Amino acid sequence: MGKKGALWVKMPFGEWLWTTVNDAPNKTIYFNSSYQHGVDEKRRLQIPAKWRPEEQGVEYTVMVWLKHSAGACLRVLPPAEMAKLMADIEAMPKGDEKKTYLKRFIGSESVQVAVDKAGRICLPDDMARKAGIKDEAVLVGLLDRFEIWNPERFETVKAADAALAHEAFKFME
Repeated sequence: MGKKGALWVKMPFGEWLWTTVNDAPNKTIYFNSSYQHGVDEKRRLQIPAKWRPEEQGVEYTVMVWLKHSAGACLRVLPPAEMAKLMADIEAMPKGDEKKTYLKRFIGSESVQVAVDKAGRICLPDDMARKAGIKDEAVLVGLLDRFEIWNPERFETVKAADAALAHEAFKFME
């Protein structure tokens, strides 16, 4: 059995982060598989049980992700991945205007959401609208994070991914 605790960690961008520590290797959450769930009238979406943090009060960062030709989706980062993203941005040269742009974009276009006791997160209305999410959503694991897609858009993404699969799998041999 692993040790659990909490500590302050100084982040590369100079801020301190209060984080939990769990050295048990089987406690790592991997976001794998895909799930289709309904979205209720309050825009609450069920998160798969295996994807939920054990600790209460853990918040995921949700942002509109515009990098696919099929359209926008919502990208969801657990706290450790958000900290890595911030460290990557902070490592960019001080004079690089893309650094300021990324900080401004992510800072203004993302929200923190907590998993409620029923295992749901609430999707902000404007983000759900930009991603085309109404009454159904597909949650897609990306191993260290996950995405939330409009089901029709995700079918387009799956077709595009299938076309790239042969080349992508070459990297794994």
